[in-house]
Amino acid sequence: MLDAADIDAIERATLQAVAPEVVESLPGWLLPMDHGTVGRAHSAVPLHHGAHDPERLPDILARYAAAGFEPRFRLPELPSFQPWFDALTQRGWRREQPTLTMTGDVQRLLALRAGPPADLDSQADAGWLAMYLGEGLDPADGASRARLLSRATGTLFASVREPGNTVACGAASFSQGWLGVHGMRTAAARRGQGLAGCVLQAMAAEAARRGLTRVFLQVDANNPPALALYRRAGFTVAWPYAYWRPPLLD
Repeated sequence: MLDAADIDAIERATLQAVAPEVVESLPGWLLPMDHGTVGRAHSAVPLHHGAHDPERLPDILARYAAAGFEPRFRLPELPSFQPWFDALTQRGWRREQPTLTMTGDVQRLLALRAGPPADLDSQADAGWLAMYLGEGLDPADGASRARLLSRATGTLFASVREPGNTVACGAASFSQGWLGVHGMRTAAARRGQGLAGCVLQAMAAEAARRGLTRVFLQVDANNPPALALYRRAGFTVAWPYAYWRPPLLD
Protein backbone atom coordinates (compact mmCIF):
# COMPACT_ATOMS: atom_id res chain seq x y z
CA MET A 1 0.00 0.00 0.00
CA LEU A 2 1.37 3.41 -0.97
CA ASP A 3 1.13 6.31 1.42
CA ALA A 4 1.19 10.04 0.68
CA ALA A 5 4.99 10.16 0.96
CA ASP A 6 5.30 7.41 -1.67
CA ILE A 7 3.04 9.27 -4.09
CA ASP A 8 5.01 12.47 -3.59
CA ALA A 9 8.30 10.62 -4.16
CA ILE A 10 7.09 8.88 -7.33
CA GLU A 11 5.85 12.13 -8.88
CA ARG A 12 9.08 13.93 -8.07
CA ALA A 13 11.13 11.03 -9.42
CA THR A 14 9.02 11.00 -12.59
CA LEU A 15 9.83 14.63 -13.31
CA GLN A 16 13.50 14.14 -12.53
CA ALA A 17 13.56 11.39 -15.14
CA VAL A 18 11.82 13.36 -17.91
CA ALA A 19 13.68 16.60 -17.08
CA PRO A 20 11.25 19.37 -18.13
CA GLU A 21 12.67 22.73 -19.14
CA VAL A 22 10.98 24.39 -16.15
CA VAL A 23 9.36 23.04 -12.97
CA GLU A 24 7.37 25.41 -10.79
CA SER A 25 5.32 24.49 -7.75
CA LEU A 26 2.31 25.42 -5.69
CA PRO A 27 1.31 23.80 -2.40
CA GLY A 28 0.49 20.17 -3.22
CA TRP A 29 1.36 20.52 -6.92
CA LEU A 30 4.27 20.35 -9.34
CA LEU A 31 3.96 22.40 -12.53
CA PRO A 32 6.37 21.03 -15.16
CA MET A 33 6.68 23.05 -18.36
CA ASP A 34 8.27 21.95 -21.61
CA HIS A 35 7.94 22.56 -25.34
CA GLY A 36 8.31 18.85 -26.23
CA THR A 37 5.74 16.13 -26.80
CA VAL A 38 6.08 14.18 -23.53
CA GLY A 39 2.90 14.64 -21.49
CA ARG A 40 4.55 14.08 -18.12
CA ALA A 41 6.98 16.91 -18.84
CA HIS A 42 4.33 19.57 -19.40
CA SER A 43 1.31 18.60 -17.28
CA ALA A 44 0.50 19.89 -13.82
CA VAL A 45 0.35 17.00 -11.35
CA PRO A 46 -0.81 16.72 -7.72
CA LEU A 47 1.60 15.45 -5.08
CA HIS A 48 -1.05 13.68 -3.02
CA HIS A 49 -4.40 12.05 -3.74
CA GLY A 50 -6.47 13.71 -1.06
CA ALA A 51 -8.81 16.61 -1.67
CA HIS A 52 -7.48 19.53 -3.71
CA ASP A 53 -9.59 22.67 -3.92
CA PRO A 54 -10.51 23.32 -7.59
CA GLU A 55 -10.30 27.02 -6.76
CA ARG A 56 -6.57 26.42 -7.32
CA LEU A 57 -7.24 25.88 -11.05
CA PRO A 58 -6.98 29.57 -12.11
CA ASP A 59 -3.70 29.92 -10.22
CA ILE A 60 -2.19 26.96 -12.07
CA LEU A 61 -3.39 28.20 -15.46
CA ALA A 62 -1.97 31.64 -14.70
CA ARG A 63 1.44 30.15 -13.90
CA TYR A 64 1.61 28.41 -17.27
CA ALA A 65 0.43 31.53 -19.11
CA ALA A 66 2.95 33.75 -17.35
CA ALA A 67 5.78 31.40 -18.29
CA GLY A 68 4.62 31.14 -21.91
CA PHE A 69 3.69 27.45 -21.87
CA GLU A 70 0.47 25.67 -22.84
CA PRO A 71 -1.28 24.18 -19.80
CA ARG A 72 -2.28 20.57 -19.32
CA PHE A 73 -3.10 18.40 -16.33
CA ARG A 74 -2.22 14.83 -15.39
CA LEU A 75 -4.86 13.80 -12.86
CA PRO A 76 -5.40 10.55 -10.95
CA GLU A 77 -8.63 8.80 -11.88
CA LEU A 78 -9.89 8.79 -8.31
CA PRO A 79 -13.12 10.05 -6.67
CA SER A 80 -11.25 12.79 -4.81
CA PHE A 81 -10.55 14.49 -8.15
CA GLN A 82 -14.16 14.55 -9.38
CA PRO A 83 -14.46 18.30 -8.61
CA TRP A 84 -11.47 18.87 -10.91
CA PHE A 85 -12.96 16.71 -13.65
CA ASP A 86 -16.17 18.73 -13.40
CA ALA A 87 -14.37 22.08 -13.41
CA LEU A 88 -12.25 21.17 -16.44
CA THR A 89 -15.20 19.70 -18.33
CA GLN A 90 -17.15 22.91 -17.76
CA ARG A 91 -14.27 24.79 -19.36
CA GLY A 92 -14.38 22.51 -22.40
CA TRP A 93 -11.27 20.51 -21.55
CA ARG A 94 -11.08 16.88 -22.63
CA ARG A 95 -9.73 13.73 -21.03
CA GLU A 96 -7.29 11.62 -23.04
CA GLN A 97 -4.58 8.96 -22.86
CA PRO A 98 -5.54 6.87 -19.82
CA THR A 99 -2.37 5.59 -18.19
CA LEU A 100 -1.46 3.37 -15.26
CA THR A 101 1.17 4.01 -12.62
CA MET A 102 2.44 0.58 -11.57
CA THR A 103 4.79 -0.40 -8.77
CA GLY A 104 6.80 -3.51 -8.06
CA ASP A 105 9.63 -5.09 -6.11
CA VAL A 106 13.27 -4.96 -7.17
CA GLN A 107 13.93 -8.47 -5.85
CA ARG A 108 11.08 -9.82 -7.99
CA LEU A 109 12.75 -8.33 -11.08
CA LEU A 110 16.07 -9.90 -10.13
CA ALA A 111 14.36 -13.30 -10.19
CA LEU A 112 13.06 -12.92 -13.75
CA ARG A 113 14.02 -15.64 -16.19
CA ALA A 114 16.08 -13.72 -18.70
CA GLY A 115 18.33 -14.35 -21.64
CA PRO A 116 21.37 -12.33 -22.71
CA PRO A 117 22.34 -9.69 -20.13
CA ALA A 118 21.61 -6.06 -20.86
CA ASP A 119 24.37 -3.46 -20.68
CA LEU A 120 23.91 -0.25 -18.70
CA ASP A 121 25.49 2.93 -20.04
CA SER A 122 25.54 6.51 -18.81
CA GLN A 123 24.61 7.82 -22.26
CA ALA A 124 22.31 6.65 -25.03
CA ASP A 125 24.48 5.44 -27.90
CA ALA A 126 23.51 5.21 -31.56
CA GLY A 127 22.21 1.66 -31.17
CA TRP A 128 20.00 2.59 -28.22
CA LEU A 129 18.58 5.57 -30.08
CA ALA A 130 17.96 3.52 -33.22
CA MET A 131 16.03 0.95 -31.19
CA TYR A 132 14.09 3.57 -29.23
CA LEU A 133 13.21 5.66 -32.28
CA GLY A 134 12.40 2.67 -34.47
CA GLU A 135 9.23 1.05 -35.77
CA GLY A 136 5.91 2.12 -34.28
CA LEU A 137 7.00 5.42 -32.72
CA ASP A 138 6.22 8.80 -34.23
CA PRO A 139 9.64 10.30 -35.18
CA ALA A 140 8.98 13.73 -33.65
CA ASP A 141 7.56 12.24 -30.46
CA GLY A 142 10.39 9.74 -30.20
CA ALA A 143 13.04 12.38 -30.68
CA SER A 144 11.44 14.54 -27.99
CA ARG A 145 11.28 11.62 -25.56
CA ALA A 146 14.88 10.62 -26.22
CA ARG A 147 16.04 14.19 -25.73
CA LEU A 148 14.33 14.48 -22.36
CA LEU A 149 15.63 11.14 -21.10
CA SER A 150 19.16 12.06 -22.21
CA ARG A 151 18.89 15.43 -20.47
CA ALA A 152 18.05 13.90 -17.09
CA THR A 153 20.82 13.60 -14.54
CA GLY A 154 21.84 10.11 -13.48
CA THR A 155 19.74 8.15 -15.96
CA LEU A 156 21.27 4.87 -17.18
CA PHE A 157 20.46 3.40 -20.58
CA ALA A 158 19.96 -0.36 -20.86
CA SER A 159 20.65 -2.18 -24.12
CA VAL A 160 20.41 -5.82 -25.17
CA ARG A 161 22.93 -6.03 -27.97
CA GLU A 162 23.61 -8.53 -30.68
CA PRO A 163 26.48 -8.16 -33.15
CA GLY A 164 25.85 -4.89 -34.95
CA ASN A 165 22.37 -4.41 -33.52
CA THR A 166 20.48 -3.38 -30.38
CA VAL A 167 17.33 -5.48 -30.01
CA ALA A 168 15.85 -4.14 -26.74
CA CYS A 169 16.32 -1.02 -24.65
CA GLY A 170 15.09 0.95 -21.69
CA ALA A 171 16.09 3.79 -19.38
CA ALA A 172 16.42 3.65 -15.61
CA SER A 173 16.24 6.49 -13.11
CA PHE A 174 17.32 6.20 -9.48
CA SER A 175 15.89 8.88 -7.23
CA GLN A 176 13.59 9.58 -4.30
CA GLY A 177 14.16 6.02 -3.08
CA TRP A 178 12.74 4.42 -6.24
CA LEU A 179 13.93 2.73 -9.41
CA GLY A 180 12.02 4.28 -12.31
CA VAL A 181 11.57 2.35 -15.56
CA HIS A 182 11.21 4.39 -18.74
CA GLY A 183 11.59 4.10 -22.50
CA MET A 184 11.08 0.34 -22.82
CA ARG A 185 11.30 -0.95 -26.40
CA THR A 186 11.87 -4.33 -28.03
CA ALA A 187 12.44 -4.97 -31.72
CA ALA A 188 9.20 -6.17 -33.30
CA ALA A 189 10.75 -9.39 -34.59
CA ARG A 190 12.12 -10.24 -31.14
CA ARG A 191 9.10 -9.67 -28.93
CA GLY A 192 8.00 -12.51 -26.71
CA GLN A 193 11.55 -13.78 -26.25
CA GLY A 194 12.22 -12.38 -22.79
CA LEU A 195 14.41 -9.48 -23.87
CA ALA A 196 12.39 -6.91 -21.93
CA GLY A 197 12.99 -9.08 -18.88
CA CYS A 198 16.72 -8.81 -19.52
CA VAL A 199 16.42 -5.03 -19.50
CA LEU A 200 14.38 -5.02 -16.28
CA GLN A 201 16.76 -7.44 -14.60
CA ALA A 202 19.79 -5.27 -15.40
CA MET A 203 18.03 -2.19 -14.03
CA ALA A 204 17.05 -4.08 -10.89
CA ALA A 205 20.61 -5.26 -10.30
CA GLU A 206 21.85 -1.68 -10.33
CA ALA A 207 18.97 -0.56 -8.12
CA ALA A 208 19.80 -3.30 -5.59
CA ARG A 209 23.45 -2.25 -5.64
CA ARG A 210 22.27 1.23 -4.67
CA GLY A 211 20.08 -0.11 -1.88
CA LEU A 212 16.73 0.52 -3.63
CA THR A 213 13.96 -2.00 -3.11
CA ARG A 214 10.99 -0.57 -5.02
CA VAL A 215 10.31 0.20 -8.66
CA PHE A 216 7.68 2.19 -10.55
CA LEU A 217 6.70 2.81 -14.15
CA GLN A 218 3.91 4.36 -16.19
CA VAL A 219 2.27 2.47 -19.04
CA ASP A 220 -0.53 3.21 -21.49
CA ALA A 221 -3.70 1.59 -20.18
CA ASN A 222 -4.52 0.45 -23.73
CA ASN A 223 -1.29 -1.51 -24.28
CA PRO A 224 -2.20 -5.15 -23.43
CA PRO A 225 1.21 -6.69 -24.34
CA ALA A 226 3.09 -4.27 -22.08
CA LEU A 227 0.58 -4.73 -19.27
CA ALA A 228 0.90 -8.50 -19.51
CA LEU A 229 4.70 -8.24 -19.37
CA TYR A 230 4.69 -6.00 -16.32
CA ARG A 231 2.14 -8.10 -14.48
CA ARG A 232 4.27 -11.19 -15.06
CA ALA A 233 7.16 -9.23 -13.58
CA GLY A 234 5.13 -8.58 -10.43
CA PHE A 235 3.96 -5.04 -11.05
CA THR A 236 0.55 -4.01 -9.75
CA VAL A 237 -1.51 -0.90 -10.45
CA ALA A 238 -0.88 1.85 -7.90
CA TRP A 239 -3.28 4.33 -9.48
CA PRO A 240 -4.69 5.21 -12.90
CA TYR A 241 -4.46 8.69 -14.37
CA ALA A 242 -5.35 10.56 -17.54
CA TYR A 243 -4.30 13.76 -19.23
CA TRP A 244 -6.60 16.74 -19.58
CA ARG A 245 -6.17 19.05 -22.57
CA PRO A 246 -7.79 22.46 -23.20
CA PRO A 247 -9.96 23.10 -26.27
CA LEU A 248 -7.74 25.98 -27.41
CA LEU A 249 -5.15 23.42 -28.58
CA ASP A 250 -7.54 21.73 -31.04
